[in-house]
Amino acid sequence: MPQSDSNEGLQPSLQPRQAGLASVPETAVAVDEPPSPHPGRPRWRTLLCLFLLLNCLFILASSGRVRVTDEVAAIYQVESLLDRGDTSVPQALESKLFYGKVDQLGKPRAPNLPLQAVLAVPWQIAGRGLARVPGVPEGARNLVRDCITVFSSATFAALAASLFFLLLRSAGTTERSAATITLLTALATPLVAYSAYFFPEPLAVALLLGAAWALFAEGGRGEIPARRAVLGGVALGLLPWLRPAHVVAAPLFILCVLASERKRCYVTAVIVAVLVGFFGMALLLRNDALFNDPFDFGYPPAAEGGKQLNAFSTPLGTGLRGFLLSPGKSLFLFAPPVLLALWGIPKLWRQNRDLTFVCTLTLPVYVLLYSTYAQWEGGYCVGPRYLLPPCLLLCAALGPALANSGPRLRRVALVLFVAGFLVQGISMATSFLEDQAGGAYYDAQWNYRLSYNPLVGQAKLLWKYATSPQPAALGLGFDRWFLYLHKGGVSGWLLAALLAASLTGAVLSGRALWKQIRE
Repeated sequence: MPQSDSNEGLQPSLQPRQAGLASVPETAVAVDEPPSPHPGRPRWRTLLCLFLLLNCLFILASSGRVRVTDEVAAIYQVESLLDRGDTSVPQALESKLFYGKVDQLGKPRAPNLPLQAVLAVPWQIAGRGLARVPGVPEGARNLVRDCITVFSSATFAALAASLFFLLLRSAGTTERSAATITLLTALATPLVAYSAYFFPEPLAVALLLGAAWALFAEGGRGEIPARRAVLGGVALGLLPWLRPAHVVAAPLFILCVLASERKRCYVTAVIVAVLVGFFGMALLLRNDALFNDPFDFGYPPAAEGGKQLNAFSTPLGTGLRGFLLSPGKSLFLFAPPVLLALWGIPKLWRQNRDLTFVCTLTLPVYVLLYSTYAQWEGGYCVGPRYLLPPCLLLCAALGPALANSGPRLRRVALVLFVAGFLVQGISMATSFLEDQAGGAYYDAQWNYRLSYNPLVGQAKLLWKYATSPQPAALGLGFDRWFLYLHKGGVSGWLLAALLAASLTGAVLSGRALWKQIRE
């Protein structure tokens, strides 16, 4: 059954992406510290150490492989950029995993927009180089190449977390507390989960947080510099090149700019609007060139079974119930720190009204938009993936929430962060597709089951593999790249070298970060 996001058709990869893959059945919180002499101004060395630490941690936690058609098609696009100079996906036809349309030149096109694939090209190049070193048998070269390409998500997620750190600093959070909150939030929300897969969400988070930092970081002090306005406009303009529905962020940000009390705010709004319009027009021209229709993004009219996945036909109440209360898609269950962020909104308002506006308005807009979407659950995936970008933006209120907090609030925060760690750990321990594709996720009409509980299902899988005397087949069991590649035939010394490099990078950057925040 195909799955899609907002204008994005996805189909679970029920056959392996790589030859030999076993088939899956169709089925301590922030602490107080003395005020910084330059509140809101980060030391860039601290930021670099934080980025490197999280990038190494996310790589260690990565699955290193692709499952559903959204991921497979994106990998195909990266390959085609290097091999053919475009993003056509004839490989999808060969593997019988094609979901999309044939363009005016007769080339098969996936509905995935090309930004993620373009930015992942350096990782594909590195993967191709690594796939040819001794220790990688010919039959495992695709595994290695895909694995390194998937690592791009870890870097995009680390970039997103670094921008989150900048937002916390701009809200007046001290450097030590901002670094602590960033680490905890990155590991207690689905950001760490999506750093392990090849979905576009980590990059979307980075662009949304980057736009917020560029446009609202200085909290009403003076006018926004032109370079900041350009950065914000570029980030907002690129977002629809990941998924068209992200276009809703641009007018919201522009309205928040106009509502601010900054000098010459209308000039900033015009710069942002022009840049967003430029990128939007380029996207429409791209569609017209490929499909002779500027509003045709390459989606077939219906998925298997005749279901229209890209319509807005879900009752609002169903989507809201799913995003707020269901055990499989609840924002509060999969991102518990959001509850604490809501508590911090009044404090954020007193420190940075502009940032408060955009943080508190973006999430409700996304919730209302996707609650009526036909496949609001995001297809086969972990938690409410469509809400991850605005969720991390709202979490910018965590800094004010924990500033000078008492013991009781800190205990509550600790419980929420630990709950988030556990949820992400269970969600990432085994393949989400192995649990979801067994029939518990969709009913016979391919409607999402609101009763689906991945924490129970994946906990059972985790126990099954932990207690089984037999090793799991390739693609099943514990979902880590080094185990997966080892089963695929990659030599142990090469995997040990890659693991040692990641662990060494994490230790060295962690020590450097600790030294920085202690100064």
